[in-house]
Amino acid sequence: MKTVFFAEDEPLARDVLRDAIYAHPGLRLVGEAADGASALARIGTLRPDVVFMDIQMPEMTGLEVLRQLDYLPQIVFTTAYDQYAVAAFELHAVDYLLKPFTRARFADSVARLLDGARSERAAVEGALVRASAGPAPLDRILVRDRGRIFPLAAHEIEYMKADSKYTVISARGQHFLVRIGMSELEAQLDPRRFIRVHRSALVNLDFVESMRADDQSQLQIFMRDGTCIGANREASRLLREMAI
Repeated sequence: MKTVFFAEDEPLARDVLRDAIYAHPGLRLVGEAADGASALARIGTLRPDVVFMDIQMPEMTGLEVLRQLDYLPQIVFTTAYDQYAVAAFELHAVDYLLKPFTRARFADSVARLLDGARSERAAVEGALVRASAGPAPLDRILVRDRGRIFPLAAHEIEYMKADSKYTVISARGQHFLVRIGMSELEAQLDPRRFIRVHRSALVNLDFVESMRADDQSQLQIFMRDGTCIGANREASRLLREMAI
């Protein structure tokens, strides 16, 4: 029997996972967490055999949690995102469950866990090493919107704004609402072009019309589409240092 921990911030998804784990004779639930920081602390203490890990959570992402663990449990990612979000980070875990998943799909995932194939664990280790080394910047992302999928070249993205669990992507004169954290997208974008100017805003410098300091000496960034985005103190300092 394998000990199991899961990290999931959505209450309904937690209930589904908890019930599925309790119902499986090969698993024993030892703990759960609703945010990344709590998950890191509890996993380090409990050291479960298996972790069901959500990708996007408050405090820390699932990837950030895994990078800081001092041992490697078997990992199954649970995600509400499409396959692009998983492929983007090259995280070949034992399995991933695309929410909402069926009980049959959960059972199939557990069967892979209980097999305990060494090749699968080696794949996880290799993927984490590659991720920690820093993947090449994304050239393109696939965005779902109103039942359609739009390929967007990374250089077409003008700016992003965080909105609760969603990220608003501005590109081609449109706004796309996606269910993936801005931090996860930022990690895959070219830092020479994209800069985080605020906790909830990321801009593509190619689409900046001009910048002007406000009364607190923090920069106001004027985008080509007329949007004004305020930069925080650190970003303002960095942008001033970049100016010649």
